[in-house]
Amino acid sequence: MPASPRSPFAYTILRVVPHVERGECINAGILLWCRTRRFLGARVHVDEARLRALAPDCDPVAVRSQLEAIVRVARGDRSAGPIARLARPERFHWLASPSSTMVQRSEMHTGLTDDPSATLDHLFATLVATDRDGPPEAARTGPGA
Repeated sequence: MPASPRSPFAYTILRVVPHVERGECINAGILLWCRTRRFLGARVHVDEARLRALAPDCDPVAVRSQLEAIVRVARGDRSAGPIARLARPERFHWLASPSSTMVQRSEMHTGLTDDPSATLDHLFATLVATDRDGPPEAARTGPGA
């Protein structure tokens, strides 16, 4: 039996930018969309030690709240507001749109995957997690969303 074809995906890195005017940031999450697999997922984590070192005046609870809202919208949690009720493609494009808030998105990146969930985990481990990180505050979302 032939292997299933790899599917294209797009992702953006979620970054905490405590003082926009300084341009310094901490990678805090990954948002991944794979249309052909009907997968929209997000993983986030706030490294509070790094955040304190970068911006001692920044409230990690407020940052975590913004990041968790992104996870809830990606998951399609209807209590997260009207954007969470949109179809997956619209939710992804809304969540991946550039913003000037404390939580910003990187440019869009693309690739091919056999398993979007595993790719999300790999990107998170590679681009966000640090050696001292425990489990993320907000878990991955998946195709059931």
